Amino acid sequence: MSPGFAPRPSREALSAGRWPSGYELRRPWARTTEAAQPVQKFIREDRLPHLLLYGPPGTGKTSTILACARQLYKDREFSSMVLELNASDDRGIDIVRGPILSFASTRTIFKKGFKLVILDEADAMTQDAQNALRRVIEKFTENTRFCLICNYLSKIIPALQSRCTRFRFGPLTPELMVPRLQHVIEEERVDVTEDGMKALVTLSSGDMRRALNILQSTSMAFGKVTEETVYTCTGHPLKSDIANILDWMLNQDFSTAYRKITELKTLKGLALHDILTEIHLFVHRGEGPQARLLSVKPSLRRRRR
Repeated sequence: MSPGFAPRPSREALSAGRWPSGYELRRPWARTTEAAQPVQKFIREDRLPHLLLYGPPGTGKTSTILACARQLYKDREFSSMVLELNASDDRGIDIVRGPILSFASTRTIFKKGFKLVILDEADAMTQDAQNALRRVIEKFTENTRFCLICNYLSKIIPALQSRCTRFRFGPLTPELMVPRLQHVIEEERVDVTEDGMKALVTLSSGDMRRALNILQSTSMAFGKVTEETVYTCTGHPLKSDIANILDWMLNQDFSTAYRKITELKTLKGLALHDILTEIHLFVHRGEGPQARLLSVKPSLRRRRR
């Protein structure tokens, strides 16, 4: 087994559960650059500091530190050397005074090395809990390293931020997402068209977990993953719907356009936010009647001023 890999879950186990959970057990799928490389360098040089990994969901924060932990510790050591907790399960001070303090205050039975506490969704902790955690980190630095993971850096108190080396995990680019999606598609034998792949990347907005959830849901609901089935499964308006809406807005009077848009929204269960977002992208990409779009864009620029 290669370093950093957990045992490959069986196809039956993956098919029965959520694909993101199954594939997260392995090496960080797409995050091989930027933030992950310095963390892996710390591991190789055996000088891991306290870490604070932050950024949007589904960008490889938890996957990266778990894979690094498997490089640090052998299988027989892992359960006694690594404590993984989710702060959203218990936001209060008890999580610090209970499992974290108990784990950090005990010495390792191995001759060398330090323990590792992985605290996911640390931004869900109360300020009192974060202050208590700061004191625990100060007291047991020699014996234990802490890795805090969060979506919102602003919700972590400055005293904790200053004690950690911070790494931001930004949304994954299509260049990072597509190869990993193709790997999962081959593993699961899913029929995905080229426009279906583009739709997965577009709607996931750099969130690999969301992309895998959409892929699994669409393949289970429709069998074949196309642009239309992806948009239908997620409840997003189709490009044809947006083209119709834009046509009504440009060519019909207000009352008629409003009535038709409301009817379409009700019939297909579309969210107004999604309609507005897709219209913006549709106009920005220039996918409608060019002459009319050219007249719309200057007016939008004037309004923004």
